[in-house]
Amino acid sequence: MYRETAEQLLAFIEKSPSCFHAIKNMKEILSADGFAELKEEEKWEIEKGGRYFVTRNDSSIVAFTIPETGFTGYRIMASHSDSPTFKIKENPEMEVDKKYVKLNVERYGGMLCAPWFDRPLSVAGRVIVKEGDSFVTKLVDVDRDLLMIPNLAIHMNREVNDGYKYNAQVDMLPLYGDISSKDTFMKAIAKAAGVKEEDILGHDIFLYNRVKGSIWGANEEFVSSSRLDDLQCAFSSLQGFLKGEKKEYVAVHCVLDNEEVGSGTKQGAASTFLYDTLVRVNECLGLSYEEYLRGLAKSFMLSADNAHAVHPNHKEVADPVNRPYMNEGIVIKHSANQKYCTDGVSAAIFKDLCREAGVPFQTFTNRSDILGGSTLGNISNTKVALNAVDIGLPQLAMHSPYETAGVKDTCYLIQAAEKFFK
Repeated sequence: MYRETAEQLLAFIEKSPSCFHAIKNMKEILSADGFAELKEEEKWEIEKGGRYFVTRNDSSIVAFTIPETGFTGYRIMASHSDSPTFKIKENPEMEVDKKYVKLNVERYGGMLCAPWFDRPLSVAGRVIVKEGDSFVTKLVDVDRDLLMIPNLAIHMNREVNDGYKYNAQVDMLPLYGDISSKDTFMKAIAKAAGVKEEDILGHDIFLYNRVKGSIWGANEEFVSSSRLDDLQCAFSSLQGFLKGEKKEYVAVHCVLDNEEVGSGTKQGAASTFLYDTLVRVNECLGLSYEEYLRGLAKSFMLSADNAHAVHPNHKEVADPVNRPYMNEGIVIKHSANQKYCTDGVSAAIFKDLCREAGVPFQTFTNRSDILGGSTLGNISNTKVALNAVDIGLPQLAMHSPYETAGVKDTCYLIQAAEKFFK
């Protein structure tokens, strides 16, 4: 069961080289399960017992089900669709000595730079074209080894192993081809999108790692892939959401974009996307705003974003007491400075949920002298205030283009999510 689920996760990630592809794949899975798509710009008709989803920016999605009878609040599981990478700039081609063509890129999110070198890369994302009076999005995935960021030989940088500060404008630019490839990059993008180059009016295109995901280890206990943070949680949330009975609450599967850059966008956790969706659902059901607020007071959110496992070579950077390990269960994340939304009440509720689901759980706190990251739970709570817990699956090499997690833990989170939505 563990390996089969890990293989399904890897297949989902391979089909999701960008946040736009991840949301497209979720839409297809939901549609196949009988969910109807709603459009933000159209009038909504919602029925009891109905199943629906809505997207924003093609990079965030909120799917929900309406109970047949009654309304006792919301059960929401939230994750994010984006991962740290490099974005292709406008007018990206850069000629070098009339011999090479490289691409101009900028960092998206806080990534580990070193693992991006000397591995096959390509690009994926979206282009915008005009068809009649409408602007239309076309997804792009140049599905071949297209680019590479070459390391500088040690003979020319002998201190590199003593510590090196990477310059994003100098060190991190991918090589595209020799001089004969000049003026062909956007042609390649247009071909992959099935449009004419001159019809492309805008684009959001990102690098991605071409190395396939792998299940490995002495007992095949580890799974490695790009974008485990946070597609592992997004995949698990969707699977648990589909399996759960969803009888008494409005059940919500929510995947938001731009967590890696602070969530402050129209499609991020700091936006009104989730709030707007819940309020519209409430109004379509003929309920008052007071009833919406009363429902929130009886609701709960799982904010699911991966967590740090104890590192085998650097165990000293973990908290001396709270030390999560891969394959030992879901991690409950705590922060006294409110980087995570977990408190005593929400932690207790989630622990009880895990016990009922027969799923192991662990606890994460940062060392008191190390500043940790944050996630979408506490940001989302500023727009939709309800009891919430921050959880995740333990992993190594977070924000690398090739991350590692435990082969069992995806199953654990699916089981907990199914119980949550039951």
